[in-house]
Amino acid sequence: MPFASIDRRQALAALGGLALAPLAGAQAAFSPGQPIKVLIGVPAGGTQDVLTRAIAHEVRDSLGPLVVDNRSGAAGRIAVEAVKTAPPDGRTLLLGTASMMTMFPSAYRNLSYDPIKEFVPIINAARFELALVVHKEVPANTLPEFIAWAKSQGDKLSFASYGAGTPSHFLGEMLNRAAGLKMVHVAYRGSTPARQDVMGGTVPVYFDTVGGALQLQTTGRVKVLATSGDKRSPLMPSLPTFAEAGYKDVVAAAWFAYYAPRNTPQPIVDKLRAEFTRAVNAREVRQQLLQNGMYPVGDDAVALLKTMREDTARWGGIMRAVNFQAND
Repeated sequence: MPFASIDRRQALAALGGLALAPLAGAQAAFSPGQPIKVLIGVPAGGTQDVLTRAIAHEVRDSLGPLVVDNRSGAAGRIAVEAVKTAPPDGRTLLLGTASMMTMFPSAYRNLSYDPIKEFVPIINAARFELALVVHKEVPANTLPEFIAWAKSQGDKLSFASYGAGTPSHFLGEMLNRAAGLKMVHVAYRGSTPARQDVMGGTVPVYFDTVGGALQLQTTGRVKVLATSGDKRSPLMPSLPTFAEAGYKDVVAAAWFAYYAPRNTPQPIVDKLRAEFTRAVNAREVRQQLLQNGMYPVGDDAVALLKTMREDTARWGGIMRAVNFQAND
């Protein structure tokens, strides 16, 4: 049919079809039974698994199954690289951490990805604070007692983190600087092995998430002495913050956010964001997060990008102050 002969009704129908095409594409991408892989850069068993499984339960009817894929190694960069090169179809996502997305650009000279340019932010799902955990035989029951004991140990005292270049690592370095300590950093590949070693006494000091510290405390094999927020944690209200104890610059919080590969179609991103936001705000999910030491956030892409830029600048300044450079 010649173009000139198309009447108004046909033209409107054609335009309507075009308008519905992206929505139909998003709907097809999330047909039931097609799993969505969420790559996590640490071994199984940590708070990142808890978060993703809680969300998975809430979105399974609308998005299909979410499958946790733990790709530990290289401080989480293996997981980031896998998502960076994955097809941009909404079927492979990254659970990005503050470390991966805001600390590593300053920590590594030759980082192989750009957190802002090569990923599409979906939602900042949860934030958390950290805590000072010590083995039960450490002769200190308060933060001042710990500082005095740690000073007496000089550089013979080690502290564990759940990874080099993470908030866990730099909380220890911040306390070193603020309190005049010489603790030596020992990096672990994730929180699970670090927790095992602090409970066993292999390493006497560990900077864990508040949720992880709560779990460790119930074993009776460790003591928790302080938390890293700007105010007391509602999960451990009896403990002082480092700032409250006089170390005003020892404040650290981190977060977990979901990302898709660059060039993921906007209708798919919108669908993911809507369903993940709904899940984070669901009562059951919020309760589960709080029980595991995480605070539900639900920030959209604009707020998440703002957080990323601010945190990148802050952590970069701290790394320069302690002259930290990770091994590429």
